[in-house]
Amino acid sequence: MSTDSTRPAGRRDQRRPGAVPHQRSRRLPPRPHQWFAERLLAVLSGQRPVHWMLGHTIGDAYDQLAELAPSTPLGAARGHRPVLRHCHGAQPATGVVEAFASITAGDRVQAMAFRLEQGADQRWRCAAVELGGERLTAGRPGPR
Repeated sequence: MSTDSTRPAGRRDQRRPGAVPHQRSRRLPPRPHQWFAERLLAVLSGQRPVHWMLGHTIGDAYDQLAELAPSTPLGAARGHRPVLRHCHGAQPATGVVEAFASITAGDRVQAMAFRLEQGADQRWRCAAVELGGERLTAGRPGPR
């Protein structure tokens, strides 16, 4: 009989349960444009107040958000909460990312474009925001 209480009787190898190296998941942190897309969606859908982006914007971007946010242009559609569907970014110059995202809420899909600039402190800040598509109002004909 074995005196080692952690190893079954008759087992000859020295490995112990759990000795297999733990594999870490290779989940990467979100890219700056993906992180900003989520934050912009939260503000433009009314889930967060505009001042939540105050330290994350430069130039006219905060004014653009303050103008857009009260109307919640990316708000819920017929009870469906808006979700970030796709987000892609391009780096036209060092320290600049221009990104676009598609937002879906139910059967409605909207576009959002934004520009990020990296400051001397290596932090990314939103420099511009645009929403695609024209909102149609009752009695006003749409574009042809």
